[in-house]
Amino acid sequence: MIDWLRRENAEPSVTVAGRELPLAIRRHPRATRLTMRLAPDGSEVRITIPRWARTADAVVFAHKRLDWLEGQLAAIPPARPPQPGGTVLYRGCALTIAWEQGRPRTPEVSGETLVLGGPAETVPTRIRRWLEREALRLCAQDLAHYCARAGLAEPQLRLSRALRRWGSCSGKGCIRINWRLVQAPDPVRRSVVAHEVAHLTHFDHSPAFHAFLRRLFEGDLAAADAWLKREGRSLYAAFG
Repeated sequence: MIDWLRRENAEPSVTVAGRELPLAIRRHPRATRLTMRLAPDGSEVRITIPRWARTADAVVFAHKRLDWLEGQLAAIPPARPPQPGGTVLYRGCALTIAWEQGRPRTPEVSGETLVLGGPAETVPTRIRRWLEREALRLCAQDLAHYCARAGLAEPQLRLSRALRRWGSCSGKGCIRINWRLVQAPDPVRRSVVAHEVAHLTHFDHSPAFHAFLRRLFEGDLAAADAWLKREGRSLYAAFG
């Protein structure tokens, strides 16, 4: 830690269980203390600090909590690609994978079952591609809905495979949504889309942004955020 503080222009990081993890440090105007969480996939440590705090304070904060970070890192499940007879998450439900080689190759939902055929060795790849197509379809519907509510033209929509963010909105108005959200309950996915649509009007996290988002999203924002914090890592379990 001391060595890092002495190096100029160094990217802040912390070593946890032999892995060097970057520190994503964000100043928040309403923060009164330092808070920390691990990214859902374990790729970085996210620290929110008050405006008055220094980057060095965040580094010290992380190093004092190495045991907690190690426990959080160990709790991340290893990737378990879906296989015939197993399950896959889709819109908050665990679908049983019913595979028979003679069935159509393209997955299809039937009740609480995902039915597909084709080569067994390509089942994980085809399920992932199907999930990505479903993510694009559902997010496009969500985007149209919230842009209409906001009175905004629909921006370009792209799926993201990011390991660190659920959604983003570029300065040019392109919205990206993490495809893994197709596995989450509908209100959770929709809350992320609504969040990014709100950024088309308020490109910050100011009180005006949060007030606009509350008017835009018809569901329970606190519940959706809590679900992502509690269950977000599970969305990486199948494909990493």
